[in-house]
Order: sequence, then structure tokens, then C-alpha cells
Amino acid sequence: MLIATLAMAPLTAWAEGDAAHGRALYDDHCADCHMASRLGGTGPALIPQTLRRMYGPKLDTVIRDGRAATQMPGFGEVLSDGDITDIAAYLSQPLAETPAWGMEEILETRAFRDDYTPAANPVFDADPMNVTLAVEIADSHVSVLDGDSFERLARFETPFAVHGGPKFSPDGRLVYVVSRDGWVQKYDLWGLTEMGRIRAGLNARNIAISKDGKWLAVANYLPMTLTILDAATLRPERVIEVRGRDGTPSRVSAVYQAPPRDSFVLALKDIPEVWEISTSENPPHRGWVHDTRVEGPPEITRKFPIRKITVEHILDDFFFDLDYEHLIGASRETEKARVLDLVIGQEVAEIDLPGMPHLGSGITWDWNGTRVMATPHLKEGMISVIDMTTWQTVKRIKTEGPGFFMRSHANSRYAWADVFFGPNRDVMHVIDKETLEIVKTLRPAPGKTVAHTEFTRDGRHALVSIWEDDGAVIVYDADSLEEVTRLPMKKPSGKYNVWNKITFAEGTSH
Repeated sequence: MLIATLAMAPLTAWAEGDAAHGRALYDDHCADCHMASRLGGTGPALIPQTLRRMYGPKLDTVIRDGRAATQMPGFGEVLSDGDITDIAAYLSQPLAETPAWGMEEILETRAFRDDYTPAANPVFDADPMNVTLAVEIADSHVSVLDGDSFERLARFETPFAVHGGPKFSPDGRLVYVVSRDGWVQKYDLWGLTEMGRIRAGLNARNIAISKDGKWLAVANYLPMTLTILDAATLRPERVIEVRGRDGTPSRVSAVYQAPPRDSFVLALKDIPEVWEISTSENPPHRGWVHDTRVEGPPEITRKFPIRKITVEHILDDFFFDLDYEHLIGASRETEKARVLDLVIGQEVAEIDLPGMPHLGSGITWDWNGTRVMATPHLKEGMISVIDMTTWQTVKRIKTEGPGFFMRSHANSRYAWADVFFGPNRDVMHVIDKETLEIVKTLRPAPGKTVAHTEFTRDGRHALVSIWEDDGAVIVYDADSLEEVTRLPMKKPSGKYNVWNKITFAEGTSH
């Protein structure tokens, strides 16, 4: 059943060819694994929202040569170059309509071990609070690392194209991951066993877990919804259609947990609104409860009430202060970031942030008697350091190119920033948090992409990814900046330390 036309402009095809012929070839060679709908079966969904990020102009190569360490075979000996180009042209076309993906469709995908009881104690001897997960995107696995010895405790398979970072239960015993295709996987970290998975959307951005660990929120691009799952059972609790006050539908850029507020906060891609959804057992009410003009029960009686805050510009990338009273949002429409006071629901300041800041990877620390935030920029080689009291720029640190991730730790005097884009993508800058100067530039694998730092629980070691198919996680002494060991991995992307994540440590992303 089809419920609506895609509410977005068609995506520009990156492949030229005969799409009609490509569709016939797809039905013959691809539909068994990826479904006639292109929404995925044993293979992932093949729709532009997913493919643009994963393959882009390499789509022809993937069809021809396959994907190493997966079930995707190469078709170079079966199909001509022209046939492969035609299939790529067909796959680059957007779906004509948005398939229905509500409670019923989601529940049908649920595969869960209802008879399984999570481990009461870790099945390993390592400190469970110092376990670090390393996501390996080349072959869709996660390595579970001992944060003291750096021994690999386990390596488990994930859904294809994990994105947005795993989320841990408040006690650190369980972990949840989400894929671009909307699959949510639950894994018993203490028992080193998968518990189940469910498809919460067709194209997802990220996942958040409520303060009490009872609810999971999945941000979706397709369809334009927020899916809320029962974290214990992975059963869908509610699917919220995302529409603005004027009825305009919107993709969800990201969903964040705001622990002090006991809520989820949504960044919306297509409308100038910020949504806050209460996860409290006793949620605040909105409006006049005694107003008889309201159809249905007052909002206070409903689970997950929605607060819609109107903002001047679309804000689709967020950073929060430590108390979650202020939200800093990046606008693609201007070179200013907006500061939103979540208590009163109003914009209270703007920040001069040119070059498209990546606020989601921003960090904070204490500096000269005030707290500052620092953020890399996606289009310019610099890091902006902002005073969070005055919202003024303290310094712009020049880097060797645009970056994507920053990380630090409360026990470390350094902040680490990669140069993810351009010819210097093999660079990792180390910045003194007191002088705001780059004190060392690392090139651990010349010519290869180096990115995403994570610290161990005590901040003594920093883990850095060599973001290549034949990559590695490199462990550094966080004080001397000397390499300690190198762990070979298959295109490791993010690393996530249990303690840092469940305590919302100041040097990590939230």
C-alpha cells in the first residue's frame, strides 16, 4: 500500500544510462535479495537516500565487483558495462511514492529472542565500564574491546551501514545500533549475544535512548516519522508523523536524549521548528487543560507529548550545554548559529559560525574561568572556540583542512581534531585546551584517512581510526602522544566507550 508522494525534490541521478532497461535487469538479477520494491530483503535497501551516502559515483563499481566480506557478488562477468550503468541509473531514481511504514509494517519485521535473559554478570574479566565498541563499516561488524588491554573480546555482525553511533542502556549492559536502512539491533554487551532486531524505518539517521532506558527513538528520513520503540522488547510503541504547525512534512535530521529534561529533542530537516518530546512518566502539560475546544483528551494524559518550538531558520545540527538548558543549532541558510533557551522556548542569541560548523561533534571544557565549546567546520579549515556565557568567539584555530570530529576527556589537557576532507585527510591535530594552540600534528598512516578519536574511561588513552578497508584503530598514550598499539580492522569509523557515553562525559558527543 502506498500512502503519499515523496515530499522532497527528486534526487539528481549520479549515473547516466537507460533506467527502464536497468529496471528489467534489476528484476532479473537483484530483486531476490533487495526486493522488487528496492526496500531491502537479505540485502540492503537500494534507494537514493541510502545509496548516495554509501556509494555515490562508485555504484557502478560495486555492481561490477561486489563488496568484499559480504554476500554481494560481482556481476562483471554476467553483465556488460552498459547493463551495469543502466542498473545504476535505475537505482539512482527516487521512489515515486513513499511506502507505508507504520506500526503494522514495523512489527512484521521484528525478530527477537523473547526467551532470552540478559546476562547478570559479564562473561569476560575486563572492566565492563571501560569497554569500547569500534564500528567496522567495511563488513558490517562491531568489535568489542577491553579498554585496558585492548584485547578484542568479541566481534558481532550488525545490520548493513550502521550510522549515528550506538546507544547504551543507562547501566551499560545493553547496546543498541541503527542502520541507514532503519534496522535497530539490540545486543547484550555483558553476555556478548544479539537479542534481536526490528526495522523502525526505511531510511534512518540515528537513535536515542530515554533517561530511564525504557524507550528508543529512531529518527527517520523515509518515511518522515519518529519511531518510538519499547527498549526491552523492541516492539513499536508509537510512530509519530512529523509535520510542522502549518502541515509541512519534514525529515528528522537527528534525535537527541536530553537527560536533565527527561526528553527527546528533534532536529528537523525541512521546517523551522525544534521538537521536544517528553519521556517522563509524569510529562508536563501544554496549553490550558480545561479548554473544552480541544478534541480528545488533553495533552497531559497522552504518552510522549510533543512541544513544538518555532525558530527563525531551519536548524538541523545541534549541540547542547551540559545542563541541556541551551541548544545551539546550525543553520544552512546563514553563517550564524542560533542559541535556543529550551526553558522558555525562545532564541536568545546568535553565534558567528561560518563554514558550516559540525555542532554534533562539538565538545566543551573549562577555560580561563568560563566554559567554552569548540566545533570543527565542514567547509573551512578551522575550529571555532566559543565562550558559552557571552556566545562570542574566543578564537578560530586554523587547521590543515575541514574536519568532522572533535574529542577530548576531562582528564586530558588536549583536544583531538581530524581533517576529514581534502588532501590532508591523513592529519590529526592535537590542541592544547589552555593555550588553544595546535601542539602536535599526527600522520599515523600517510595518504589514508584518519578520523574520530575516543578516549578510555580514565582518559589515559586515545583511540583513533584509520578509516580504510585495510584500516586500524591506533591507541595513543593521551599524555605523551606516543603510539601504544595498532589494531587491524576493516574500515573502523566511530569508537564508543561505555563509561564516557552513559555519563555524558564532557569530551564526547551526546
